[in-house]
Formats: sequence, structure tokens, C-alpha cells
Amino acid sequence: MNQEQELPENIENAESSDELYERFQFKIDKGQEPFRIDKFLMGRIEGATRNKLQQAINTGMVLVNGKEVKQNYKIKPLDEIIVYSDVSPESTDVVPEKMDLNIVYEDDDLMIINKPAGMVVHPGSGNYTGTLLNGVAYYLQQKNPEISEETLPRFGLVHRIDKNTSGLLVLAKTDKAMRHLAKQFFDHTVKRQYVALVWGEVEQDSGTVIAHVGRHQRFRKLFAAYPDGEHGKEAITHYKVIERLNYVSVIQCVLETGRTHQIRVHMKHLGHPLFNDDFYGGDRIVKGTVYTKYKQFVENCFAICTRQALHAKTLGFVHPTTGKEMFFDTEVAEDIKAVIEKWRNYTAPKNYES
Repeated sequence: MNQEQELPENIENAESSDELYERFQFKIDKGQEPFRIDKFLMGRIEGATRNKLQQAINTGMVLVNGKEVKQNYKIKPLDEIIVYSDVSPESTDVVPEKMDLNIVYEDDDLMIINKPAGMVVHPGSGNYTGTLLNGVAYYLQQKNPEISEETLPRFGLVHRIDKNTSGLLVLAKTDKAMRHLAKQFFDHTVKRQYVALVWGEVEQDSGTVIAHVGRHQRFRKLFAAYPDGEHGKEAITHYKVIERLNYVSVIQCVLETGRTHQIRVHMKHLGHPLFNDDFYGGDRIVKGTVYTKYKQFVENCFAICTRQALHAKTLGFVHPTTGKEMFFDTEVAEDIKAVIEKWRNYTAPKNYES
């Protein structure tokens, strides 16, 4: 098939990561003369400007030996510098729009939202309105008109999930909370658990996929797994089979890293694409019989769950102000639950009376 023609026109702001910060590390040489940290970093981070670096230093995104410093700090021999850098999606103004948001939890620092399938997270090419962030911008500005993208970049968004993935997202309501959460995502201390329906019987009851994820070398709208690490960025997914239904399996995935399409790509790499994933081959019969009755059954399932069967079920992190561990859980989305139930009924042993 010609994948380039059959692919959907819009892929949501496909960056290399769903975590919107990356980290640079530097170890200062023994013979280094005292030098202003902003000038030093300008010469070592591509595209960095002095103004951006000073802003990063002032907001605590630059650490020296694990501590925040002032912008006039002069580096010393053997200093260890960490810079958290914003890798935001394409820059676009977020126009506030009134919409219903499923807010699971909220306090002065953050809020947890259960995103429905079909909603793009961030405005971008082809999706300038109707995104989650348009609704968040309106909601936050009703409470505090002073909040803007200047005072709170991306209105507190620190990570994303795909347009057609449902489930939990955390957003910061203050700059301090945003920095704190961004660091946790980068350091892989945020606990994230997904539930997915995949094609086929997964051989192992549990396992770990370790394969870099990066753009497909031929089809640039897609991502691919590179187990030898020759392209992309490190990606680690732990999985466990929850239920086996002959032709499909319900699995739990725990992310150690957060690359774009990571679970979708890793499960395809294992030979078990997500059910009805139109990007990675799950929108056709991958496992099963050739009978017309079975084909019709699968088509009926596709009609119930019209997107990849993936739900971000749990989210755990340390609260940026209280320091307490927080954990949130949500029910699997109704369309995925309905399809799983349909498969249960289809594969259940039939009892016939004699």
C-alpha cells in the first residue's frame, strides 16, 4: 500500500518527545578561568541567546552542582551544570476558548485533566482552535486575567498525549510548579501507566521493550523503533498482559521514557500493533480467521472504537509545593471498555444444551 497517500493529513505536532523539556549537562575543566555562566552556555548550546539563558537562570532551569544560581554567577573548575531547555511545539498563539474540561483534580499549583480521544493537546499546523490548551487558557484566565503565555509558557503544559489517546494529563498553574514538574518528567520519576488493546496473543506475560524511537527514515510522518540505537532517542516501555482474548490482548504499559508514539511504535515492533491504530497497521485484521462473520465482527469493533485503543490510566508525581507523592487513576475510556467486552463475549466458550 502507498502509506504516504493513505496517512491522515494531520499528525499532532510530532516532536521526538512527548515531554516538553530536554536537559544539557556540562562538567567544567580543571583549568577553567572564572566566566559568567550565561556567556559560557551561549557558546555551548546551539541557538541559545543571552536573553533566553538569563530567563532560564532566573526561573531555576539552570542548576550548578544541584543548586540554582544567579545570572551573574561565574563558573569554577569542576562545576557540574545542568540546563533544562524548553523544546515546545511550533510557536503559535493560544486563543482562549470556552469549553468543557474534565478536571479530575485542582489546587493552587496544578490540575489534572482527563482528556477525551479526538482532542489535540496543543495548537499547531491545521489545529489552531478546539485544542485542550485553548480550553485551559480560557479556564485559567477566568480565574486570573494576568496569566498569559509570557507568565506561564504553554499555560502550564509539560507533557502531551496523542490526539487519539485518551486519559490523564497534568498541567501547572504557576511557573514554579511548571519547572518542578518538567524536571520530574525529564528525570523519569513520573509514574505513568497506560492500558491498551493490541492484536495477537503477546507471548510473554510481562517484559520490557528497549528500542530507540525516532522518525521513520522513509515515511516522515511516522515513527519507528531502532533496537540498535542508530536513530532516534532512548525509549523504554515495560508491559504486562492483563487479559488474553485469543485474537487480541489487553496489556498494561508503564513508560520509563516519553517519546512520541512510544507505546504504539514499541508494540508494533513486538508484532502486536494497537487495535485500530491507523498509523501502525492496527486498523486491519492482523490476527484471526478469514471467515466473513469474523471480518464483520472486527469491523463492528472498529466502529465502536474508531481510534487506537490506548488510554493513559494513571499518573503519579511529587507535588511541587508540598513534596507529597500524588497518584491519580481513571477508568478506561468507554469505547475501549466496550470493545474489550465485545471480544470477551466473542471468545468465551459457548455452552450448548444437549
